[in-house]
Amino acid sequence: MSPITASTGWAWLKQGAGMFRKQPAGLTTLLFADILISVLIGVVPIAGAMVAIMLVPCFSMAFMQACLLIDQGKRVTPDVLLTGFRQPAVKTLLKVGLVYLAVFFVLAMIMRFAVDPDILRQAEGASAAGGDPATMPRISGGDMLGLLMIFVLQAIAVLTLSFTAPLTYWQKMETGKAVFYSFFAVMRTGRAFLVLLASWFFILFGLCIVVAILLGQSNIARIAIMWLFFLFFLLLQCALYCAYRQIFGTPATEPVSLSKL
Repeated sequence: MSPITASTGWAWLKQGAGMFRKQPAGLTTLLFADILISVLIGVVPIAGAMVAIMLVPCFSMAFMQACLLIDQGKRVTPDVLLTGFRQPAVKTLLKVGLVYLAVFFVLAMIMRFAVDPDILRQAEGASAAGGDPATMPRISGGDMLGLLMIFVLQAIAVLTLSFTAPLTYWQKMETGKAVFYSFFAVMRTGRAFLVLLASWFFILFGLCIVVAILLGQSNIARIAIMWLFFLFFLLLQCALYCAYRQIFGTPATEPVSLSKL
């Protein structure tokens, strides 16, 4: 890996935006198909949420493969969604999904001890009530710090695992090795990723403020902000592909065989 400066993170974001502009319809179709499948799976109590987490690497590979196709000047079609669900890749990606599940289980245990459970229940009740200020929970400084710590840990966990799926799919790495390389690739280029995430967040936050100022608390404003979140999720996915391409090299047109894993 060649040295990567902090400003590279901004370059990844710009490259990701350029990639999205080439085929916004194809990427948006993938996103909504992903959301629909995740919602249907999540309907099943407890087990649904666990399965949804385990399938994150499979869905992640769909976006990565779509970005690769765009990079090669090819058209993104709906069947790209099945990239991570085909044999023999799905077996390896589900192993990565078990890593995700273990990490989120640990984070859930940390949240249980770091944040008062009553706060979480009150927050859920306030959300169900449509965000009524009268039902919003009163959060102490300690609980706020705990929530912030959990948010940071979740962001770090998701980010450091983001290359695990493509490393197993494109480079035939075993699960443990892929986790290792993904973690240290992100940590080694941490300043670039910090710039990437900070730029992504502040642009999104700024646009949401502009929408809120112009449209107030209307339903149109809520829809516009929801679309902004969808758009920026896709933008981040494209930027992560650009980061992978620079750190590990451009993937081959076809994934290597995973039959030995």
